[in-house]
Amino acid sequence: MSALLQLSRLIQKTFALWVVLFAAIALILPEAFVWLKAYIPWMLGIIMLGMGMTMQLEDFKAIAQTPKAVCIGVIAQFVVMPLLAYVLCLIFQLPTELAVGVILVGCCPGGTASNVITYMAKGNTALSVACTAVSTLLAPILTPFIFYLLASQWIEINTWSMLSSILQVVLLPIVVGLILRRLLKQRIQQYITVMPLISVLAIVLIVAAIIGGSKAQLLHSGLLIFLVVALHNGLGYLLGFGCSRLFHLNYADSKAVAIEVGMQNSGLGVALAAVHFATAPLTALPSAIFSLWHNISGPILATYWASRQHKSVAESELDARKSE
Repeated sequence: MSALLQLSRLIQKTFALWVVLFAAIALILPEAFVWLKAYIPWMLGIIMLGMGMTMQLEDFKAIAQTPKAVCIGVIAQFVVMPLLAYVLCLIFQLPTELAVGVILVGCCPGGTASNVITYMAKGNTALSVACTAVSTLLAPILTPFIFYLLASQWIEINTWSMLSSILQVVLLPIVVGLILRRLLKQRIQQYITVMPLISVLAIVLIVAAIIGGSKAQLLHSGLLIFLVVALHNGLGYLLGFGCSRLFHLNYADSKAVAIEVGMQNSGLGVALAAVHFATAPLTALPSAIFSLWHNISGPILATYWASRQHKSVAESELDARKSE
């Protein structure tokens, strides 16, 4: 088990590398991954089950301890990212399928990867976990509702069907995971240590399946999609941080909110696109590219913030020595 745990940690640390590697393989050998598209909702369900198994009541204590910060993080998540997506679609005059896909990923809740990135950035990890939990629990209502408001001008949307899908692939697995954690307690601990590895594998395969299935469209419009996704992600970090500072959150909380807002549960976007827009496969591509990109941009941002904090601490210690 210790060897498996070490492997799991190594895979998590090199997550972005594996996503890029398998995306490249999917472009070369698309037929090796296309068949996985039918199993995307199941793979996302496994990821959410793992999230539920790792959640504890302590994760929700941050809501009571810092309700203002949690509210800012969750509201920014469901306001900033959907509106950014809508504005980018108008600015770049994206075709229908791409516009729907960009707005869809913008309406998704925060992803669990944000918790790891916040920890790396020396942000408030407890706040990040609380924001992820709350936004995920609110997603069955808010994601279809906001998506309908912003995307219905491009395509007909069945809001109730989308709500049902999110309940099935997100909320139900999380609830099952929480129940298993509650009932099995210590006996489930060894399985919890493996879940991050399984989640990484599932996300890598989801991205590869969409990349492989959209090879022709990606080669044709890849640069445009990447530009829109990178702007969406980067502006999400910037506006998330700006909103936090505007409402006078401290630096650690502001970093957590910025990362929470900028990083989406893009796997949910892929799953919803695969289920509800199967006849328009390009709608899943922005979510897949988002999953690829935010796992590169997130660690870069975290490294920058962590290095700034180390530098600040070193300068404070130097000033203290000089004053002695």
